Amino acid sequence: MYRISNGRAPALTAVGITFAALLVGVTAVRAWQAGPDSLAREVFQRNCSGCHGADGRGGERAPSLVSNRTTRGRDEMYFRNVIRTGTPGGMPSFAALPAEHIEALSTWLRAANATAADAHLFGDVAAGEQFFFGQGQCATCHMVRGRGQPNGPDLSEIGSTATVSEIQQALSDPAARANSISAPGCPGWAFCPDSGWNVVRVVLRDGSTVRGYARNRGERDLQLQTFDGQWHLLAQGDYTKVEREAGSAMPAFHGSDPERRDLLAFLASLDGARVGALAGAAQPSPKEIANVITPRAEDWPTYNGRVSGNRHSDLTQITVQTVSRLQLAWTYVLPFTGLQVTPIVVGGVMYVTGSNAVCALDARAGRQLWCYTRTVPAADAGGRGARGGGAGNQPPPAVGGGGIAGFAAFGTGNQRGVAVLGDRVFFTTPDAHLIALHRLTGGVLWDVAMVPAGVPGQYGGPGAPLVVGDLVVAGIAGGDSPLRGFLAAFRAQSGELAWRFWTVPARGEPAAATWKGSILETGGAATWLTGSFDAGTGLLYWTAGNPYPPTDGREREGDNLYSNSVLAIDPRTGQLKWHYQFSPHDLYDFDATEPVLLVDAPFRGQLRKLLLQANRNGFFYVLDRVTGELLLAKPFVKKLTWAKGIGPDGRPQLAPDTAPSAGGVLVCPQVRGATNWYSTAYDPTIRLFYVQAVEDCGYYRQGRGYFPYSNPADPPTKVLRAIDIETGNVAWEVPQVGIPEANYSGVLSTGGLIFHGENTGSFDAVDARTGRSLWGFNANQAWKASPMTYAVEGRQFVAIAASGGNILAFALPDR
Repeated sequence: MYRISNGRAPALTAVGITFAALLVGVTAVRAWQAGPDSLAREVFQRNCSGCHGADGRGGERAPSLVSNRTTRGRDEMYFRNVIRTGTPGGMPSFAALPAEHIEALSTWLRAANATAADAHLFGDVAAGEQFFFGQGQCATCHMVRGRGQPNGPDLSEIGSTATVSEIQQALSDPAARANSISAPGCPGWAFCPDSGWNVVRVVLRDGSTVRGYARNRGERDLQLQTFDGQWHLLAQGDYTKVEREAGSAMPAFHGSDPERRDLLAFLASLDGARVGALAGAAQPSPKEIANVITPRAEDWPTYNGRVSGNRHSDLTQITVQTVSRLQLAWTYVLPFTGLQVTPIVVGGVMYVTGSNAVCALDARAGRQLWCYTRTVPAADAGGRGARGGGAGNQPPPAVGGGGIAGFAAFGTGNQRGVAVLGDRVFFTTPDAHLIALHRLTGGVLWDVAMVPAGVPGQYGGPGAPLVVGDLVVAGIAGGDSPLRGFLAAFRAQSGELAWRFWTVPARGEPAAATWKGSILETGGAATWLTGSFDAGTGLLYWTAGNPYPPTDGREREGDNLYSNSVLAIDPRTGQLKWHYQFSPHDLYDFDATEPVLLVDAPFRGQLRKLLLQANRNGFFYVLDRVTGELLLAKPFVKKLTWAKGIGPDGRPQLAPDTAPSAGGVLVCPQVRGATNWYSTAYDPTIRLFYVQAVEDCGYYRQGRGYFPYSNPADPPTKVLRAIDIETGNVAWEVPQVGIPEANYSGVLSTGGLIFHGENTGSFDAVDARTGRSLWGFNANQAWKASPMTYAVEGRQFVAIAASGGNILAFALPDR
C-alpha cells in the first residue's frame, strides 16, 4: 500500500473515475492482469518459482515480483540486468538463459510492476496541480518537488511508486488505507509495525498528552512527529500510554468529478524530483546558520563535528575514569559494505548514508525514522532527476533472500555523510549531484548536477558537504582519471550555484604557467574530502588531490597548481586568498586530501591561529591559517625517502634517484601515503595531535600506474601516534598488529580518550596522554570510517560505521 496523505488537509479522497478511463493507455496493466505469456510462464516456473512463489507473489526465500514497491516503474533493461547478474548475497545469475527467455521474463516483470504513471490517465494535469496547491489544500500537509508542507508523506514520486488502484483507494477511503496491514515501507523484512503516519495520542510521564504521527515504534521506545513538525523521540519511562486513533486524520474528498479526475491525473504524473534549482525557497534563518558554526555540545552537526575540522568533543561523561563500563547500546544495519560514513546528529536525530541513500534514525534508540533511496535514471530529454523512496518510513532495499529487491536498486560508490542546515539535509552522489532532503520526510527539495554541462570527465561526489553560512560547499572525486577539478558552493535554500573554483587553471590564467605540456585541461586535482571553515578569519580551507596522470609528469612540467595544495578561499565570493602546496609536481600520488584542523593554540610563546595537517607525503605541517606562512614541517613517519626535508622556502628538498622510472623505483611512503583521508584530532587541554600513521614503501613506475603495491620484503605497519605540535616530536605511539590496508579508521578525541578502529577489527580507546589501552570492543570488522560522539537526554554515545554495514553506538549503562 502507498498512503498518499495523512495530515489535516481536507481534500484528498474518493476519486470516482470510470473503468474505461482507467484502461486508456494501460497496456502494461492489462498485461499484468492477463499474466505472463506462455513462454514467460514456462521460464518463470522452471527458474524462479522455487523462491518467488508459483504466482510470483513471494515465497519463503524471496519477495513478491508482482507490484513490488522496489521494482515498480523499472524499465525492462533493469530486469534484464538483474536476471543476468543476480544480486550480491542473494539471487544467483541467470546469464545462461537464452536471450529470448530473458526478454520474455523482463517484459512480464515490467508489466507486473506497472505504476500509475504507466497508465497515462485522462485528465488535465495542470488543473490537478493547481487544485493540489490551491483549493484542494493538499499542499498544507504534503510536499511535491520542494513545494508544500512536510506534515505528511512527500508525494513527488507517487505516480512511479504506486498503482492507480492504490492511489484511488487512498483518495476514496483513507481510513481503510491507514488501517491496512500492508503499510508503505513495511514489507516483511522491515522492523516497522505500521505505516509511519498513523495518528496516536501519547500520555507522558507527567500526565500531559501529546498527539502526532507514530513514525516508528518499538517495545521500549516511540518516534513521534507532532503536527507542528517537531520530533519527540521517546524512550521507556518518558511515556505511560500510547493510543492509536481510529481511521485517518484526513477527511474525505468532496470536490467535483472534473476536480477528482484532474487531481488523480496530476498525482499519477509525479515520477520524481526534477534536476535543477528550486525557485521561491525560503532563506535559512540566522539562528539556523549559527547552530552550525557554534552548535550545542550534544550535537555532531558536520562531518568532523565542528566546522573547524577538529574531531574533538568537550562532552565529559565518557572519560578515562568511566570508559571501562562502556557497552554497546544499539546497532543499525545498512545494506552496504565498506561503509565510510560519519554519522551526523542534530537534535537527537542521526543521519547516515550509503551509496545513493540517506537514513534518519532516532539517535538514542537507533530506530529508523525514514530512508531515502535514489535510483539514477537514464538521461532523457525531459530532465527527469533521480527518484528515491524518501516518503514515509521506507527502509533501503533488502539484501539477500534471492530477490530482485536488493543491491541492484542502488548505484555504486561510497558516501561519507551529510550536512544539515535547518530543515535541509544535504548529500552528494556517486555521479556528482548535490541533493537536499527534508529532515522530516526525506523528500527531495532540490537536486542539482555539480558538474557544468559539457565538461568531460568521470566525476563523483563521495565527500560530505560543508555548510558555510547560507551556502553548501561540496567537492568532487575522479582525479585519478582525466578531468579538471573544482570546488563549488550552492545556495542552501534553492541549490543555485553561488561560485565555482577550478583547482586546475584555464589557459591564460597566471597559475596555468605552472603546467607546461598538453594536459592542463584534464589535470586532476580533485577535492573529495570535506574541508574546514573559520568564522573568525572568514576563510574556507579545502584541499586538492594529485595531478593527472599521477606518476608521469612529462606532459605537465612545473608545480601543477593547485594540485596537492590547501586552499584558503573567501566563501562569499569563491576567491582564493592564499594557498600552500605540500608536494609540487607530485609524482607519487600524494593527495593533500587529508583533514585540516583549525586550532587556536600557543606556538613557541605566541597564541596563534594554526592550521594542522599530517600529509600523505609523510610530513606533519603547522601553518598560520591567516597568512599561509609555514611554521613547522617535520616527518611523522620513519620510512620517508622521497625528500630529505622541507626547505626554508616551504618546498620539499627532493632526494636523488627517487623519481618513478621505467623499471620502477622503491619510494617511502607508498601510494596510500603515510596517512590518508581518515580523521585526525587535537586535544586542546593536552595539546597533542593524533594521527593513524602508516610505515610503508612501494615501487613506482613512470607512467600511469605503480607496482607492486607494497614492498613484500618489508610489510606495512600502522601506528597510532601523538604529536607535539610545537616541535613535531612524537609524544607516544601505539603500534597495531594485523594488516593495515583494511583499516581506514581515523580518531576521535573526547574525555581524555582517543577512540580508533584497530587493524584486527577491534574498536579501541586509549589514554590521550599516554597511549595506554583502556577499553576495546571486538567488532571483528574492517574499518573504513572514523568515530564520532554525541549526547541525547544527558547520555553520551560514541558511534562508528563498520565496514560490514553496521552503525555501532556505545554508551555507559543507562541509569
